[in-house]
Amino acid sequence: MEINDRIRDAYRLTGSNSFYDGMITCSTILGRLVSRIVWDMNKEDSAGYQTQALSGIPEDFSGHLLEVPVGTGVLTMPVYQAIPNALITCLDYSPDMMVQARRKADNLGLDNIVFQQGDVGALPFKENSFDTVLSLNGFHAFPNKHAAYQETFRVLKSGGVFCGCFYVTGICKRTDWFIRHIYQPLKFFTPPYETMESLNARLKCMYSQVKINHVKSIAWFICKK
Repeated sequence: MEINDRIRDAYRLTGSNSFYDGMITCSTILGRLVSRIVWDMNKEDSAGYQTQALSGIPEDFSGHLLEVPVGTGVLTMPVYQAIPNALITCLDYSPDMMVQARRKADNLGLDNIVFQQGDVGALPFKENSFDTVLSLNGFHAFPNKHAAYQETFRVLKSGGVFCGCFYVTGICKRTDWFIRHIYQPLKFFTPPYETMESLNARLKCMYSQVKINHVKSIAWFICKK
C-alpha cells in the first residue's frame, strides 16, 4: 500500500463526527464510557494530559506555531482564541478533519489561522520556520514515525519548543489490548509504538531540554531545541 493511502486510512474515521470530540473531551456519555473502558481515564485524567501538553505554549505567545495534525481542532481552537497575536498554521492530511477544524475556527471568529493539507513526513515548510510545533494525539497514527520526528525537528527554530502527547505502549495492558485488536485493525493507529523509555531516550537525543511524563497510556512532553 502506498504510504499516502496508509496515512489517509489512519484518519479515515477518526474525528469524522462528534463521537471523537466527545471522547477526547469526555463531554458525552459515550465518550466518557470509551475513555473509561479503553483508556482507564476519567474526565480529569484526560484534561490533565492535555493541559500538560498544551502548557508548552506560553499564555502570551505571539510567534509562529505549527499544529500537526490539527484533527477536528476541538482541543486547540479555544487555545488559539486566547493568543490572537500568534500566527497559527494548522496542517492535516485529511481534508475532512480540516473542514471540522476550520468550522470551529470560524465559529470562534479566528483570523490568525492558516489551514493547509500536507503530510507530516514531508512538511512543505523551510527549515527553522516555527517557534513552536504542537502535535496532539498524532504520532501513534503516523505510518512513518521516523520521518515525522525528523520533519517536526527540521522546521522548528533553534530554541523553539516541540510539545504534544500520544499513546505509548507497556503501561496499561487493557489499553494495549484495545489498540492491537481494535484500533490497529481499523487503521486508527499504526505500529510500532513508543514506550515511555524509548520516547524519553529518543527525545533526549534530539532536544536540549526534555520534560516528559504520562497519564495512564498517554505520554505528554515539552522539548526545547
